[in-house]
Amino acid sequence: MTAGLIRPEASGATVPRLAERASRRGEPGVVFRLRHPSALSLQIRLVAAQVVLLALVCVGIGVGTLTAMHRFLLEQLDGQVIDAAARSSLLYSLGPPPLMPDTLRIVPSGAFFLNAPGQSAGTLGALVSDGEVLDGAVITDSGTLKPLSEKARRDVSSELFASPTSINVDGLGTYRVLSSRAANGRVIVTGLPTKALDQTQLSLLGMLAVIAAVALAAAVVVGLLVLRRQLAPLAAVAVTAQRVADSDLDHGEVSMPTPLALTDSPTQYTEVGRLRAAFDRMLQRIGDAMAARHASETRVRQFVADASHELRTPLAAIRGYTELVQRQQNEFSDNVVHALGRIDAEAKRMSSLVEDMLLLARLDAGRPIDAVPVDLSQLAIDVVSDAHAAGRDHRWELRLPDEPVVVVGDGERLHQVLANLLANARVHTPAGTVVTTTLTHEERGSVVIEVTDNGPGIPADRQPEIFGRFVRGDSSRSRLAGSTGLGLAIVAAVVNAHGGSVQVRSTPGATTLTVILPPEPDRDGSSKAQ
Repeated sequence: MTAGLIRPEASGATVPRLAERASRRGEPGVVFRLRHPSALSLQIRLVAAQVVLLALVCVGIGVGTLTAMHRFLLEQLDGQVIDAAARSSLLYSLGPPPLMPDTLRIVPSGAFFLNAPGQSAGTLGALVSDGEVLDGAVITDSGTLKPLSEKARRDVSSELFASPTSINVDGLGTYRVLSSRAANGRVIVTGLPTKALDQTQLSLLGMLAVIAAVALAAAVVVGLLVLRRQLAPLAAVAVTAQRVADSDLDHGEVSMPTPLALTDSPTQYTEVGRLRAAFDRMLQRIGDAMAARHASETRVRQFVADASHELRTPLAAIRGYTELVQRQQNEFSDNVVHALGRIDAEAKRMSSLVEDMLLLARLDAGRPIDAVPVDLSQLAIDVVSDAHAAGRDHRWELRLPDEPVVVVGDGERLHQVLANLLANARVHTPAGTVVTTTLTHEERGSVVIEVTDNGPGIPADRQPEIFGRFVRGDSSRSRLAGSTGLGLAIVAAVVNAHGGSVQVRSTPGATTLTVILPPEPDRDGSSKAQ
């Protein structure tokens, strides 16, 4: 089959939008997607994976940078602590200035080494002897010395700090302290605050967080744009597959989309290109199969129509001659009279079969039907009355709305629909079965006809095919009852020609055949069941 129709909107930049629109039909909700991430689209999952990987990289870089910076700043601070401790030890070894009266000294004589030149603000100093702080102070931002509290004294005298060590000093925060022993055996503790180091690290952490956030946002935007472009061929495949899936492949002529892959494109060697090429080959094979099927159906329908038309004349002749001979049946033996009766009965049965086949052929060919107002209420009354006369061993019930139900359609064909539905219920149910015909109006204006019986029901495996042609629930019983196997097929064809639908629901003891007719048929009256 040659390539069919390709819609302009299914190509180019609109393909992702069409794919998204097609994928939204029947898609799960947000809660379901969050609980089942595999239900998310491929594009979202790829972007999410990219963002997660980039976030892990950013975290790794941030942790590494902060660790290296902390080590560098800590080594720098330790060097400053060592220099401050050296200055403190040197000044303590020289003793207090001789010209400084005790009344003018800022701190007790034991911590005078904090007045050494080069000591920065925040420098802590303490003189320890036998585990007790004799004197201790810290240089304030204004340059004065502030004595240590009792708890701070215990913090700096708790152990001997042979190397720069971080401790928490009461009221002052974290300090890097170092102990040095004087000539008289006392211990001089010198420390510098880590506040500047911590602030530098916090600033660096904030800067890294901002950079990471900007990088992640840029990754999401760029990732969506790049993936949307790279996945556009897959989106085109999805849109085309959805269009093929929505097509009526079971009957009529099917138009397949044009090939998606370009034979002269470099992308034909990629994974996506090979997928598109394989999809095109699959569509071509499906198109060829559909074309062969349609041609075969057309030939069969044409043969059935021609045969039905040609058989009408010889059947009419057979029935005519049979009736002529039966008028003189007194001249023949009983065997001959019986044979003539059987010939006439079978001729009538075959004529009915030919008429049904011819009707189906005409409906298949899309012959227009009449479009006149039809009173379904009166029609249902007539058909149920006829059914009561034909099947007195059944109970027939009719339920009609208060107001007459009128539709636009072919009254003769709709009469045949109801008659076939009731005949089907009569033939395939035992005596005493209650058959109820219900006629109702739906809110949207559609008309619903239901024929319900409390018979044995239809087997579940036969329900999908009961509207097919020459389908019988019980072959032997159906033939004895005179069924051709076309009754429900005619119902489906006529209802489809009116733009309606027919359904079946069956369980043991409750079988319902439902016919739904629209408020108005198609303007041209053409059948939808081609």
